[in-house]
Amino acid sequence: MAAIPKTMKALVKRKEEPSYTYEEIPVPEPKEGEALLRVDCVGICGSDIALYKWDAIARVIVASIPFVPGHECAGTVIKCGPGVKAVAVGDKVGVENHFFCGQCFQCKYENGAICRNIGLFGNGRLTQNGGCSEYTTVPAQYLYVIKSGLDAEQIALLEPLGVAHNGVERLDVKGQDVLVTGCGPVGILAQSVAKALGAKRVIATDVEDKKLELARQMGADITLNSKTQDVKEFVLKLTDGVGIDRICECSGAAPVVNSMFSMLRKGGQVCMIGVPKQPLHVENVLQDVVFKALTLKSVHGRLVFHTWEEIEKLVAEGKVDVKKVISHRVPMSKFEDAFKALFRGEACKILLDPSK
Repeated sequence: MAAIPKTMKALVKRKEEPSYTYEEIPVPEPKEGEALLRVDCVGICGSDIALYKWDAIARVIVASIPFVPGHECAGTVIKCGPGVKAVAVGDKVGVENHFFCGQCFQCKYENGAICRNIGLFGNGRLTQNGGCSEYTTVPAQYLYVIKSGLDAEQIALLEPLGVAHNGVERLDVKGQDVLVTGCGPVGILAQSVAKALGAKRVIATDVEDKKLELARQMGADITLNSKTQDVKEFVLKLTDGVGIDRICECSGAAPVVNSMFSMLRKGGQVCMIGVPKQPLHVENVLQDVVFKALTLKSVHGRLVFHTWEEIEKLVAEGKVDVKKVISHRVPMSKFEDAFKALFRGEACKILLDPSK
């Protein structure tokens, strides 16, 4: 393995203002329990847009500045600190970016993904490190070692795929009709996961036809442009007035969330993955919520490490083709071009190459 350099290129958020700086910083030395990774690939997530803009959501997510962004990270272990046994030099790994404490109520009795004292890799919470750098250090307990032959792009996309899988798995979709609202990367992946987990029919909605075309390629049986079609009318007609069995909400659009309960059948289930930025209001609470005896769930991240194991198998077995959501591959030095493409609505999933 090549010699480890003293310095590296990285994106750094140094001020509470838009954008990042592209600069040279020292390569970190792995401490007790840590592994040094060569970052092979890193994806841009919706939360990275908030961090770039430094908006109100960023102020909730981030604990401290400075930090290196990027949490959808694929890497290769090139050095281990003292006491590391879970990984070895040469291992291909994905990073579980929710740094759980292992001591709080959630960690002991539920799952580390919703740890009360959570640190967030790539978001400046309890760690300044992130994947938008040529190298990074990560405590070995948060690394998932790849067991199959997945490449770097597939590994980086396991993180968002895991969010989609966590939501869909909670809905128990086998044999059920599933409505997925929103065709961003996670929504598209949720549709593919739903089909892989045995959904009867998957209906995808969005306001952009090009996203709906990708949804069809990823397994959606029916696609609806909610700007030009009445989704509720279609769903009720499709189900003979009963309503849809399952809804996976991935749009984060408050009007969509407000209206979705009226499309759900009695005893149906909803999982919220999208992040609404406005208050929610349900018009007919008794009729559309209480009297339906529905189940409402939400997700934050993945089930550690159950989700990682399940999604690696789906990708390795060809049941979910994560590469179809990649629209741009961009050198990290051209990060401004990547974010401009996102802001113009031209991109689905963008992957950065830290070595360029």
